[in-house]
Amino acid sequence: MVGPHTLETLLRLAVDQGASDLHIRAGGPPLLRISGRLHPIEHAPLSDHDAEALVLDALLLPRDRETFVMHQECDFALQIDGIGRFRGNAYRMRGTASMVLRHVREHVPTIEALGLPAIATEFAALTAGLVVVAGPTGSGKTTTLASLIDLVNRTRRCHILTIEDPIEFLHRDQLSSVSQREIHTDTEDFATALRSGMRQDPDVILVGEIRDLETLRTALQASETGHLVLASLHAKSAVDAVNRMIDMFPAGEQRQARAALAESLMGIVCQRLVAAQRHHGRIPVVEVLASNGRVRDAISDPAKTVLISEIIAEGEFYGMRTFEQDLVRLVIGGEISLSDAEGVIGQVSDLHVALKRAGYSAGRL
Repeated sequence: MVGPHTLETLLRLAVDQGASDLHIRAGGPPLLRISGRLHPIEHAPLSDHDAEALVLDALLLPRDRETFVMHQECDFALQIDGIGRFRGNAYRMRGTASMVLRHVREHVPTIEALGLPAIATEFAALTAGLVVVAGPTGSGKTTTLASLIDLVNRTRRCHILTIEDPIEFLHRDQLSSVSQREIHTDTEDFATALRSGMRQDPDVILVGEIRDLETLRTALQASETGHLVLASLHAKSAVDAVNRMIDMFPAGEQRQARAALAESLMGIVCQRLVAAQRHHGRIPVVEVLASNGRVRDAISDPAKTVLISEIIAEGEFYGMRTFEQDLVRLVIGGEISLSDAEGVIGQVSDLHVALKRAGYSAGRL
């Protein structure tokens, strides 16, 4: 047992165990998300009163308590000396108080430590253009973006502006000056902050998520005017990311949008997280698109966009790779299991064929 379930005790345990999130709700024990999976704490189930008390303990500011009472949910920040900084969301579930607290980390893993391809370093060295990190929820997009920002921060004298919802990694000034702005705390939304940010003399801009046309339009404008823009997008593949960005524009603007995207897009890193075989935790499976003449042509011409996957598969010289190619590398290298690889890829039979061609033992398929 962890002892009295004070909020400080639970948060200290979460940090000590390397958890990204702490879940609090009545009727069950607190939960920790570790390496992407939820694990119950050895603790008696929380009563309605317990959960309510823990949530109210976390809402230190009167305005946050008022928001929670009035709207039944609230985004908030929490700083506990000696433990760390957390972003939280409190909400009601079947009338009882609940919340999730996410640990805002100050240590940012490097590109190498994350196992990202070397071309990610080249993307961080760009002085202009748009680089998109894509993937589903929970695929490590935020961590990848943080590692790119950290590399810029350590190697270039420039002004980095980040717009995030919420801030999950704290970046201290190193060679660069870093301004981190948080949605709902420092600014209204991504589009407003991005428009304002253009007047704040940034060299590198991080957009936590491209959610709407206005944000995408402003991000493209920023990349066209000499800024490096790093952004995340919910998409299942590089081709899907391109199509999603184009589809945000009205039909009458898509031809012009294709031309702008073809000119500004420098690369896409699309990723999933898979359980590692050789150590605790997860590693990324990555698809990479890097801009070249064929890519620009395929983005510009709607009839050729379907060829992007083929271009990626043939683009090893430019640092490109498909999900299938990366899965083959990881399975043969013993980094991930075949069953986990099959859970990532859409066409399992194609993966099996690729593994056989690469010399993987047929008896293990």
